[in-house]
Amino acid sequence: MSGHGAPDVTADGSGLRVAIVAASWHTEVMDGLVAGAQRALAGAGVQDAPLVRVPGTAELTVACARLAPAYDALVALGVVIRGGTPHFEYVCSGVTHGLADVAVATGCPIGFGVLTCDDDEQALDRAGLPGSSEDKGHEAAMAAVATAVTLGALAPRTLAP
Repeated sequence: MSGHGAPDVTADGSGLRVAIVAASWHTEVMDGLVAGAQRALAGAGVQDAPLVRVPGTAELTVACARLAPAYDALVALGVVIRGGTPHFEYVCSGVTHGLADVAVATGCPIGFGVLTCDDDEQALDRAGLPGSSEDKGHEAAMAAVATAVTLGALAPRTLAP
């Protein structure tokens, strides 16, 4: 959602139940992403958003699947840095598709704050740290809140008999 033409997403998330699910690997990057998400949620009026830590980015999907029924929105934060093996492609694809599947199956919006980067420098530049050019944790949290607000305004879906 960043870059030229990106929307300035704002929403009043007062009363929403939102949790942050974050990987533990790459501490400095993850600390920046989590801080950005927490800033965004506080600014949107979301109170008491728990932080759930999982070992790595690959584990985000199962944690979000478990949490989704209890929350109005989730914020998934992780980082995958390209290495010399196909592991990068497997994890990126699995997490992207897995989180989308959880969101569609449960109706719980998931703000996608997973950085997929070529190197550490690129990850640090997107993590919302002092001097970073992007704040993906903040963006992911605002996307989750705005989507939850939009879904809350929609009439409940009814299935034809």
